[in-house]
Amino acid sequence: MVRMGPDVPLLNEYKQEFFWKRFPQTVLGGPRFKLGYCAPPYVYVNQAVLFLTPWLFGGIGTLLCQLQLLQELHATVLSGMLMFGAAAGVQALALYAARRSGTVERLGAPNILVDEEEVEFTHCVSPETVRFIAPGKRFGLNVVLHTVLAGVLCGFGTWYVFLGRLTALYGSIGVSLVVFVLSWVTLCIAEYSLIVNTATETATFQAQDTYEITPLTRPLYIFIFIAVDLADRFSGPVPELQLASQVLHVLFLFLPLLWALGILPPLDALLLWGMEQALVFGLGGSPMSSNLRLLLMFGVSAGVAVCNYFIPSTLGVVLFSISTGFLLSLDLSQIGTLCTGPRAAFGDHGFRRGGSPPPPPSSFGWNLGCREVLLYLSLLLVAMAEAGLLHHFLGSSQSQSLVTGPQAPVSYLLLVLFCLCWALREIQGAYVFGGVFLNPLYPKGMSSVQTFKQKNRGLYIAAAIRRVLLYLVSPFAMIAFLSMDKSLQLLHRASLSVGFTRAFRVVWQSSEDALLQMVVVVLMRLAAGNNMLPGWDNLGSGVQLLLVGLLIDRLTQFFAKLKFTLTVLVTSWTEKKQRRQSAGTLLALNASLCPLLLAVVTLSALLSAPLLPLFTLPIFLVGFPRPQRSWPGPVGTACPCPDSIFYQQMSGSLASALRTAFARGSLGSLAPGSHFLGRFQDRMVWIMILERGYGYCTVNIKGLELQETSCHTVEARRVDEVFEAAFERPERLGFTQGFNLHWGNALTPCAALAVRVYSDARNVLSGIIDSHDNLRKLQDDFLKVLVWLLLRYCVQKHKGFLWSSEEGPGVGGRKSQSSQLAQTTCTQPPEAVMVESNVSSLRFRQDSSSLTSFGDWSDEDDLFGPQPARRTVALVTAEAQPGHTALQTGASLPGSVEMDSLFENMALSALQPLQPLGLGIGMPAVDKGRNPEVFRESPGSLPQLNFSCPQSEIFNLPTGWRTAPLLPSRLLQLRPLFPDDWFRFTLGQLGPAVQSETSEDMTKALKEDEALKELHTQVALSCLISLGAESAFTSPSYIYRLYCGDIPWTEGLDWLSSSKELYQLALRAFRFSFKLLFDQASLGPMESPEELFSTLEEYERDWYIGLVTEKGWHDSVLQEKPFLFSLGHDLAMGTYTGRVLSLQEQLVHVGRLNGEGVRGQWANLSWELLYATNDDEERYSIQAHPFMLRNLTVQAADPPLGYPIYSSAPLHFPCL
Repeated sequence: MVRMGPDVPLLNEYKQEFFWKRFPQTVLGGPRFKLGYCAPPYVYVNQAVLFLTPWLFGGIGTLLCQLQLLQELHATVLSGMLMFGAAAGVQALALYAARRSGTVERLGAPNILVDEEEVEFTHCVSPETVRFIAPGKRFGLNVVLHTVLAGVLCGFGTWYVFLGRLTALYGSIGVSLVVFVLSWVTLCIAEYSLIVNTATETATFQAQDTYEITPLTRPLYIFIFIAVDLADRFSGPVPELQLASQVLHVLFLFLPLLWALGILPPLDALLLWGMEQALVFGLGGSPMSSNLRLLLMFGVSAGVAVCNYFIPSTLGVVLFSISTGFLLSLDLSQIGTLCTGPRAAFGDHGFRRGGSPPPPPSSFGWNLGCREVLLYLSLLLVAMAEAGLLHHFLGSSQSQSLVTGPQAPVSYLLLVLFCLCWALREIQGAYVFGGVFLNPLYPKGMSSVQTFKQKNRGLYIAAAIRRVLLYLVSPFAMIAFLSMDKSLQLLHRASLSVGFTRAFRVVWQSSEDALLQMVVVVLMRLAAGNNMLPGWDNLGSGVQLLLVGLLIDRLTQFFAKLKFTLTVLVTSWTEKKQRRQSAGTLLALNASLCPLLLAVVTLSALLSAPLLPLFTLPIFLVGFPRPQRSWPGPVGTACPCPDSIFYQQMSGSLASALRTAFARGSLGSLAPGSHFLGRFQDRMVWIMILERGYGYCTVNIKGLELQETSCHTVEARRVDEVFEAAFERPERLGFTQGFNLHWGNALTPCAALAVRVYSDARNVLSGIIDSHDNLRKLQDDFLKVLVWLLLRYCVQKHKGFLWSSEEGPGVGGRKSQSSQLAQTTCTQPPEAVMVESNVSSLRFRQDSSSLTSFGDWSDEDDLFGPQPARRTVALVTAEAQPGHTALQTGASLPGSVEMDSLFENMALSALQPLQPLGLGIGMPAVDKGRNPEVFRESPGSLPQLNFSCPQSEIFNLPTGWRTAPLLPSRLLQLRPLFPDDWFRFTLGQLGPAVQSETSEDMTKALKEDEALKELHTQVALSCLISLGAESAFTSPSYIYRLYCGDIPWTEGLDWLSSSKELYQLALRAFRFSFKLLFDQASLGPMESPEELFSTLEEYERDWYIGLVTEKGWHDSVLQEKPFLFSLGHDLAMGTYTGRVLSLQEQLVHVGRLNGEGVRGQWANLSWELLYATNDDEERYSIQAHPFMLRNLTVQAADPPLGYPIYSSAPLHFPCL
């Protein structure tokens, strides 16, 4: 992304025109009076008539009622029936027009050059005009439902705004007339959106309205207003209802403004938000990680409250509330998967496909075994016994004073517990007192994980004490306090039943929040002393705790929103790159309208709605209320890319580290909806708390892109600065240096977590890959590695670990290690997996002549850069079978130059093969089959090998590997290159592995078997010639091509590629030898054969050496191979790079984000993309902001609005 100036347009010209056409339509409910082209007047007249039709029918009913020709009820029915008929007529016209235009569209060809919004009108009721004004419904059921609702809405709306009713409410005819006129405007807007044409709502929750729910939104709110008025009409004289009706009649006039501003949520968001608020604050539950879980939990919790209302015994209510509250606070949905083991519990979250494994079954909580069941059962029985005994003997005590009553000692115990838990939690993080001061007890400047753990040992002990106090002591103390409360005797009131249902539930669901709420209630009673607070005391402890919990939550939201507001306001001026020309004007407006700004912040906090900064400017609106998850879709949607595997790998280990951090309190209070940001090297991890219960927590882990865009880099640099200030300062600081200099930032550092991740190191290979000494050494190393691999291949085949035929994995078909784990060990161990290679060049040459290099026409001076000196013009097939005749060879083109691929960092198999160029046409054919000097016989005509040692048969190679079409003189010429000593040494090391009885004589006989040695010599040298390394590896570009599997043509390449296993071994040997070259250039040469042998074993066991684009690389990362190596080519810099991934335990810095800032930016993102359709990649609201972390926040949003490259399914893990 190219960062642009602060005055980049908020909307481009096209989007501005589109917005100013859409917004009036939203305000009026659907009429399109502003078009981008000329339309006949009847188009506007027709829309105006349809818009005013409900007012006409309602006016008829009102007039007849005022003239006393009809009663109110009859006038209401008349207006409703008239509107029903009109709505049915509109729908019939829309259906007729759809059928007519559908026929026309099938007959005529569409004109793609015409603007899609432009309509050619013929007359006022033509099908085009009708479809433009009233598009109709997609579903027949909606046609009926919406038509009926239109009639009902018009009828009840007429009743709602009768002049007689308004005069009775306000006592003034003038006020009644104003309210009457403006109320019908609101009704006409709702009717038009319901039956004629639905406007796009600014409050959009779903990206697509599949089931046509949007037309029902505005009528629903009108029905809510009417329901309150009907309750006031038919109930007795209730002053509260009459006052509510008066207020709502006035508020009714402002409904169009609320719809236009997007404050009122759509139906789906309203339903989910309402259930979540009722579950959390009314029933003591937690927000859920999915809509289905929310619906089920709300239904069950509401059923518990209803049962409590009808249970006659207060003791029964106490015991039932405690038992159901405890059970519902557990993660019951995980019982089925947890019973099968910890791995199965994470099977749906990617751990079965790869990633760090969860802790072993011995770790408490991951596996629901006997220990866990015994603990939960013991806690439940002890809690019920305690509550039953205390309520039976002390619940009806006469003295209920906190000074002399039975609740007194428990109240003071709660105060002590709260102070201890709060203090022990504060010292666990990097900052204390809300992130203002550095924690002097937290270790800093620790780069070693072991040193960090040792210095953190004291804090671990404090965390263990806090865990016992919070999860084992506090719940029983709170249950004791509630069981002895006198208001339990008045339980058979709805408010008290709900209050105590919630109180006994939240003790387990969120022990820390419940402790704070109970302490506040205790302090209020202590402050009142013996004085009575009639309004407060009559509520009962359950309702008091409910109100305190609601108040604390809203105050927390208010201060978080206020901090976010100040950050946007201040940085819009202090940050030069954020200072727009309008910044001064906006600041002056906010200062002059400060009470209004505070009212907006307060209203958003009261509604638990996001505070929406329009275009992320200091223009604040109240977003519509929505669930804490902010998005309607299921958790776990992402935009995957090759880098996603790194987040998938670390998610398991990160979950284990988070489990420990949550239990210790290192990340502060864990409220659902909290957001955390983790940082390690170039990786950004976004963590969101979805739900929380007793002993478990559910989170979603997202991985942000690794691409180094300018916006991403700016914010990542600021994140690093914030973490460095918290974790890398010296141990002892002065008082003035103990402040958090980044307190205004959205990110507050919390803790460093030890996580098993891949450390990524990249090295430029200049001086290594282009050194002539290294290139000469590479040939010798290649033969040694190939000999080791051939002998090891024989050992594995003898043990049954390899396929007996050559129809094993296809060329380039490395069997994924994840699939091997599902098989038995003896079938295919990881050691026997064939290396994935790139042979697309071979398949390409099956159809066309190679144009990649013409070595025979280039000189040795590298006039055009380093070129491989090999002929590459034969038509080579990767699927040739042994015994087939040789293909014709085409002629080279003089003056040709090797063309470097622009896709060298990609898997060549991903490229489309080119079509045959026909360079072989007319060229003389070469009949190699009649040349008596070429050493190429069919497998049946090969001479029988006579081994001198019986055990040598184990190390025999397949017959087809001896049929290379090479002159014997060439093999004899290269015979001195074969490492005889190394062959004997390797044979001595591997020989005992295949002998039933280890014998020195047998090993010696193996080493002296000349036939065996000549066999391996012939195969190894044939591979060397086939790879074009007959003299030496000539240039870095040639080495890179061989490493990638893009082998230039040689005489033996078709033979080598016909044997898939040998081709894989040769390619693997070359990659191993290059890695050996890399290590020796960095660490020094190998001093002994034993060191070389152990190094190769380490490569085979602990390393994956290949290409980043291969599937084997992907599988190795997910299977957590300790080390990975890849060779790359930077085309821009013209350099070759080596990339090494090493798996180790590293410190990942984690900080808490301002949750309200995240929700506010996500609300603006939703409005900007779904309503204003501002999808410009360079728009202002996605530019880098070092304080708000705007670009990272946009990335972390759920697709399609955001683009995280990894997102886990909801991860449930224990926190005890």
